[in-house]
Amino acid sequence: MDKYLLKNLSEELQGELLTDNLSKALYATDASVYRKVPTGVAYPKTIEDIKALVRFANVQGIGLIPRTAGTSLAGQCVGNGIVVDVSRHFTQILELDKEKKQIKVQPGVVRDELNQYLKPFGLFFGPNTSTSNRCMIGGMVGNNSSGTTSIQYGVTRDKVVAMNCILSDGTEVFFGDLETEAFTAKKNESSLEGSIYLALEKELRNKENIENINAEFPKPSIHRRNTGYAVDELLKNSVFGTEAGALNLSKLLSGSEGTLAFTTEITLQLDDLPPPLSAMVATHYKTLEDCLSDVAPVMQHSLHTCEMMDKVILDCTKNNRAQLANRFFVDGDPAGILMLEVKAHSEKELDKQLTELLKTIEKSGLSYANPVLKGDDINKAIELRKAGLGLLGNMVGDRKAVACIEDTAVALEDLKDFIMEFSQIMEGYDQEAVYYAHAGAGELHLRPILNLKKSEDVTLFRAITTDVAKLTKKYKGSFSGEHGDGIVRAEFIPLMIGDSNYELLRRVKAAFDPNNIFNPGKIVDAFPMDESLRYVVDREEPEVQTLMDFSDSEGILKAAEKCNGSGDCRKNHTMSGGMCPSYHATKNEKDTTRGRANALREFLTNSEKQNHFDQKELKEVFDLCLSCKACASECPSNVDIAALKAEFLYQYQESNGYSLRSKLFAYNTQVNKLGSKLSGITNMVFKSKALSGVVKSLVNVAPERNLPLVHNFSFDNYLKKLKPKTTGGRKVVLYIDEFTNYLDVEVGKDAVELLCKLGYDVQLFYAESGRTYLSKGFLKQAKKLVEINISKAKDILEEGTPIVGLEPSAILSFRDEYKRLSEDSAKINALASSSFLIEEFLASEVEKGHINSESFTDEERQVKIHNHCHQKALSNQKVTFDILNLPKNYKVTIIPSGCCGMAGSFGYEKEHYETSMKVGGLKLFPAVEKSPKDTIISANGTSCRHQIKDGTKRDAHHPVSILRQALIT
Repeated sequence: MDKYLLKNLSEELQGELLTDNLSKALYATDASVYRKVPTGVAYPKTIEDIKALVRFANVQGIGLIPRTAGTSLAGQCVGNGIVVDVSRHFTQILELDKEKKQIKVQPGVVRDELNQYLKPFGLFFGPNTSTSNRCMIGGMVGNNSSGTTSIQYGVTRDKVVAMNCILSDGTEVFFGDLETEAFTAKKNESSLEGSIYLALEKELRNKENIENINAEFPKPSIHRRNTGYAVDELLKNSVFGTEAGALNLSKLLSGSEGTLAFTTEITLQLDDLPPPLSAMVATHYKTLEDCLSDVAPVMQHSLHTCEMMDKVILDCTKNNRAQLANRFFVDGDPAGILMLEVKAHSEKELDKQLTELLKTIEKSGLSYANPVLKGDDINKAIELRKAGLGLLGNMVGDRKAVACIEDTAVALEDLKDFIMEFSQIMEGYDQEAVYYAHAGAGELHLRPILNLKKSEDVTLFRAITTDVAKLTKKYKGSFSGEHGDGIVRAEFIPLMIGDSNYELLRRVKAAFDPNNIFNPGKIVDAFPMDESLRYVVDREEPEVQTLMDFSDSEGILKAAEKCNGSGDCRKNHTMSGGMCPSYHATKNEKDTTRGRANALREFLTNSEKQNHFDQKELKEVFDLCLSCKACASECPSNVDIAALKAEFLYQYQESNGYSLRSKLFAYNTQVNKLGSKLSGITNMVFKSKALSGVVKSLVNVAPERNLPLVHNFSFDNYLKKLKPKTTGGRKVVLYIDEFTNYLDVEVGKDAVELLCKLGYDVQLFYAESGRTYLSKGFLKQAKKLVEINISKAKDILEEGTPIVGLEPSAILSFRDEYKRLSEDSAKINALASSSFLIEEFLASEVEKGHINSESFTDEERQVKIHNHCHQKALSNQKVTFDILNLPKNYKVTIIPSGCCGMAGSFGYEKEHYETSMKVGGLKLFPAVEKSPKDTIISANGTSCRHQIKDGTKRDAHHPVSILRQALIT
């Protein structure tokens, strides 16, 4: 398209229109297997912006693809036109009517954030998808989303009361309840809206059409039904049918995937909050047949959840750091588990429901274990299940569980027979399918394992989908229960509802959108389901050489390809977890884990340069990554962007040179060592506003930052003073890293004193971890240090003495990046298994009974903990919580803070200062500032303590310093 036309459109918008290669690459994919590079990406700010886009689309004959979180599994929000992302500006909760229990929202409101807002009013929005912490109401309406709660609260269509939309001619309309008289008035209007009502009357008062709909559409008992447009729903009123009630076109627009109109406001019907008390039975089965056989009998109870996970999903969770702890209830190696939840307002009623449910389970005798979960354990089990879809991306290599037949829904009475026939189809294709189901609703997320880079598997992709579509039709089921038709299933709509009904849908589309500008290629006149795939079929795989070892993913390209687009990284900072801090601050897709992985995949795959990494787009996309490593544990696919960024920085700088500032930060240990020789003069310069200002200006450091002071101190001499001449204490090696040695001397002293007074035989191990090299992409230097440190630690490792570290980013590199930089896996694994955070070591000693509260004060204090990101990703926060509870009257809480925003040198860099402080200001700073002045703030990261000081003017202390102060021995 003519770039001047796009430029003129951009100037007309109050929002943005981006047409650069990076933006188009980021929006070329969603969570499906498809890739279509758009012409541009628009972020409208106002309704007038959307109208301008509609006018442009009509004149230029280009499509508009609506998008919110982009978590669609069927390809609904990819296309070659202009992607219209409303997730940035159309995010307002507009109006709550407490009496009617209704709320009006814009389409970019996140489902879980909406429910956070509603909770104080005793209300909530029922439909609950696995993506609920980032999916948005507009997308839920477009897909007619359902989720785990549909057996109690229905699907999104059931909850939509009214919608404000822009039609294809740019007119604003309101779709709400219309009685016969109001309908008659509407159809007689000389407008596009009037002609739509007139066209619908012609179609839905036609006896033959009605008979075809009733004969061919899915069984009425299947409430998860998205196949095509919901014209069957329009027969359930007094205008077109015999049932009481008004006509409401919102029912038609729900599940229409943005193909009929552009939604700007949605009014939803709410429910009272569920009963507060819950219990869940997790029934375990040796065979899938047994598992499925139990669904119908347990559904005789008033269940709030009836979900199924199979062995494939459960096995995926074994390799996910965040989900390992959530497997606590899994007994043995089940072929399948049903998660059955009951709720009540009293313990008595809950026990009654639970007893009756267990009687039914025991009567069937099909399950071999039936653990009962309560309280937070239920949430852990639900989180395990929610992570399921994303966890499938953990499969190493090109064979993946592919979304194509994963959305079938059948009547409960047909469920077992359907699955058995489905299994026969899979066996015929030599497939081991993944079974992941909303079993209580007859909804099955069944996925074949395919390599869509190979033509033979693309052929299977179509063949399997076709056969399962025919099977679904046999049982009069819905081929699309909640994930939508998109690209992958739209082609099969004629098969599912018959050619006559399909032609009816085409006429409905033409009535709403005669120029086919709204999301073309979806539902009607569909794109082929086996074209425009994410990967070019039978391509020659790009060879990308790296310094770091990515063999655990079969190379760096496949490490990026592990991202399946599920978008967990788009969750807001108000949700649990820390991923992704830069996105929390900017709300920019390029600043998500998904955005970075997609960009890396796109440019490594399509680069014609000798150095595939030499791309300005990649420099831009990695720029705001704080290397917090939250993605390494929270991303269901374990996409470790921090490792990918380190490799990118190295490769990019090898071609483009290393800046002076990067060299100063990378060689910071050498700079500090030199400065410590004359620490008095160095610190005088750093403390001087004028002199430090010159230094900061020369190296482009943010003027607002305080430069850390350096020290010249002998830990060997200090240890000699404290260490008894004879000791029978347990041996421990205290790792004096580069930060402790020159910057955080007081923390090191506290650690030495604490360990000695607790009776440990302390040895010191001096080594530069290489963290500064890693963070700036100086991988050759980091690799040299790894080999040096392995050699230096040889005797310690042979003795089997634990090595404990104070700075998480230093000691945990032994367990993380060192494995990618050393070729001696045996030695590096030995180092990794012997290395511990000092909190991990102390917590273990407490558990063994070697340390107890008697050694510490009984003074009452409040303590708030902010833990380092690398600890959250590679260890756990509980160890810090546990050791700070050693003083019996210390009241300790963990701040749910995510990343502090400093991230080593990141927060010092002038161009990153604003983002750094914004990240800190989301959770951490407010939590610290709200704390009474006598509350002790704990932070084990050196960067975290500096950030807290700069952001709140409060001093934070390392946990060992807090314990040393609390010692009474």
